[in-house]
Amino acid sequence: MIVLRTEAEIDAIGRAAAVLGRLFPELRTRVVPGVTTAELDAFAEEFIRSHEGAEPAFKGLYGFPATLCTSVNREVVHGIPTAARRLEEGDLVSVDAGVKLDGWFGDSARTFAVGQVDADGRRLLDVTYRALEAAVDEARPGKRLGDVGAAVQEVAEAAGFTVVRELVGHGIGRGPHEEPQVPNFGSRGRGLELKAGLVLAIEPMVNEGVADVRTLKDRWTVVTADGLRSAHFEHTVAVTDNGPRILSADAA
Repeated sequence: MIVLRTEAEIDAIGRAAAVLGRLFPELRTRVVPGVTTAELDAFAEEFIRSHEGAEPAFKGLYGFPATLCTSVNREVVHGIPTAARRLEEGDLVSVDAGVKLDGWFGDSARTFAVGQVDADGRRLLDVTYRALEAAVDEARPGKRLGDVGAAVQEVAEAAGFTVVRELVGHGIGRGPHEEPQVPNFGSRGRGLELKAGLVLAIEPMVNEGVADVRTLKDRWTVVTADGLRSAHFEHTVAVTDNGPRILSADAA
């Protein structure tokens, strides 16, 4: 069931998402060569819990063991933080996090460059973020879900990259994953009509090589089928009569 949220409910979702908007700038300074993904995870959990009433939304969700999903290079999403995974110069690490606050959820992701990254890696990050921006701009009343997906697809494919088709964005609010699904591909003018009050987690996942992915034996980590790199950016976005409202934007 698709639920349209009131302005007060959007504000409540926004308070959860705003914790993430404060978390990611802090993580950015900590994503350096030599840090372990477990250390990033521990910091993120402490940071989230330092906000009264806030808790990590992912920890324990469907059995996931951590606060963050940390996905390195060929890993697309759902990488599990460990003390054994130490980031190296030139890595790309996608960090996905969720917050639950007062019964409302926020969800957001960034992909960070670890130290100096090659030109192709920087380009992958830039294109994926631009795909997110283009998709967010389509989150307006009267637009269609196909417009959102098409925006991601157009930006990514024009740059010679591919979009992951087996994983999607989603609605968000009282639950971390709600209807509708939000694919990162589509046809303009097709699909669900967007209305004010709809809150979406829009999350392009863009690959250097083929779009195909597979899941590792840990049953969580999704990797590219060809071993090439992937990037992932995500915002929680409300559709409003005044245009898209990004609820998880980085704090100034």
